[in-house]
Amino acid sequence: MGSRVEPSAKKVVIIGAGPAGLTAAYQLHKRGADAVVLERDKLVGGISKTVNYRNYLFDLGGHRFFTKIREAEEIWKEVLSQDLLRRSRLSRIYYNKKFFYYPLRPMNALFGLGVWNSALIFLSYFHAHLFPCLPEESLEQWVTNRFGKRLYNTFFKTYTEKVWGIPCSEIRAEWAAQRIQGLSLKTALRNALLKQRAGYVIKTLTDSFDYPKFGPGMMWQKVADIVSSNGIGVCLGTSIEKVIWDRGTGRVNAVEVNEDGGRRVICGTDFISSMPVQELISRMSPAPPDEVIEAANKLRYRDFLTVALIVNKGDLFPDNWIYVHDPSVKVGRVQNFKNWSPFMVPDPAQTALGLEYFCFEGDELWNKPDVELVELGTQEMARLGLLNAVDVEDGTVVRVPKAYPAYDSNYPGVLNIVRQFLSGISNLQLIGRNGMHRYNNQDHSMRTAMLAVENIYGAQHDLWKVNVEREYHEEKREEISEVTEAVLPEEAVVRAFARLDKLGFATAIGTVSGLAILLATLWLVARGDAVARTSMALLSEYFYGYRVTVEGAFVGFGFAFLSGFLFGWLFAYLRNASLAFYIYAIKRKTEWLSFRDFLDQY
Repeated sequence: MGSRVEPSAKKVVIIGAGPAGLTAAYQLHKRGADAVVLERDKLVGGISKTVNYRNYLFDLGGHRFFTKIREAEEIWKEVLSQDLLRRSRLSRIYYNKKFFYYPLRPMNALFGLGVWNSALIFLSYFHAHLFPCLPEESLEQWVTNRFGKRLYNTFFKTYTEKVWGIPCSEIRAEWAAQRIQGLSLKTALRNALLKQRAGYVIKTLTDSFDYPKFGPGMMWQKVADIVSSNGIGVCLGTSIEKVIWDRGTGRVNAVEVNEDGGRRVICGTDFISSMPVQELISRMSPAPPDEVIEAANKLRYRDFLTVALIVNKGDLFPDNWIYVHDPSVKVGRVQNFKNWSPFMVPDPAQTALGLEYFCFEGDELWNKPDVELVELGTQEMARLGLLNAVDVEDGTVVRVPKAYPAYDSNYPGVLNIVRQFLSGISNLQLIGRNGMHRYNNQDHSMRTAMLAVENIYGAQHDLWKVNVEREYHEEKREEISEVTEAVLPEEAVVRAFARLDKLGFATAIGTVSGLAILLATLWLVARGDAVARTSMALLSEYFYGYRVTVEGAFVGFGFAFLSGFLFGWLFAYLRNASLAFYIYAIKRKTEWLSFRDFLDQY
């Protein structure tokens, strides 16, 4: 990781002015470090920038602001303050000419799909759990094993293959494992124990979210302004031509940039890169080993373009966004930016829509002229019944290269080769989605930047562990009382749901029962109480050969032990069986909670 250098001697070069790069700059400005941010684009924000067309504001996709990373949330609030709006979420799936609320609502799905189709989905779900697809290597297998083949075909397959442009059978299950982690079973069990506790509320991340008044680009433009006013340069329109490093020292010394047609060299002590790792490798001078270059060239990306439409209608539909699961149209998702923030549209009598088309850079869709893409979007929206074509006043197109790092069959091996090589360069750190070729969220990217800055000052964080911890993906808790872990530690959860040892429990109950009869009988023999002896003697109706004598005491011990043993074993068996069913039900619930967020991961 980063080497320890005195603040006065530092010069940090940050490649990329997206959420990751600008977060690094923001953290460095707080430390008073000397730094510069280099950005190829003319706008900051990367994929989280906001495009202004005739004062209509458009996201490149929708960017909700929610997180379990406290430091990221603090930065959002520091920078945006009152300009960070709280928004309710409404999204639906368009499938088979019908709309389904997403996350799915049981009755809405039941009536929309029909009783027969819903029954087949449930049967398919149980079949998948009885006969899972093993080994679980592809995204198709991962989803099918959890939700069943029929639900996969209904609500996952078409949209997912639109996004990636390849069959789900060719997408690595690792993508789902990283992105769709859901609740851990221990957390679900802890929640089950505490659900009746006063002041404890579970609130899912999907119910509502924060959003900047003028879109996510507002956030990153403000950060750029803050760091610029504090001496950290943000150089736009500046592309990286060379990353100059030394094989002997294993350090980067400088970058050569192209700035307005002219070239210059920028030296530094530490380098943080959020540029696509494939491009980083190709620009290193001297060139890395051939196997590293070959591996980097095998990393694939999925690109997309947004067709932005201005519609002469004040109210088209109530959703923030709609997933389009219809193979007859190419559009994958529709954003209604007026429903994200009313300030995104200058005229309340009009609506701004963003139509997302997933493609590969250079393919037929990517190369279509803008006017044809606007016409395509208009006609597809009319076909879906979301607008009338005559109401579309204007439109524009924004292309987004390298939007999604692809998790194809080559991904794990080739990325590992690149990582091993770059780990030998001590003052170069990779951050962000494209910088690490990992499908990070905005807050994950910010977190990698925060840790990278700490590494420059002597910490030893492993940036590759960000976005693999299950804790991040679990439901957000809002607690009036102390945090759950303090109220109910993990050890208590383990004890509460531990299985009873049937043999041990039965033996204990049998022993206690036998000793009770033995000692009671011996005590009556010694005392000689005739009335009590007569009452105790009634046990002979159940225990053959029992008498209130010394010999009978041991006969009673044997019968009582056997009776207690059988009762204890049966109790433990029934308790374990009911507990196992309860845990199974909670486990299924955790999977359905992960399903709530599945489509939102794109």
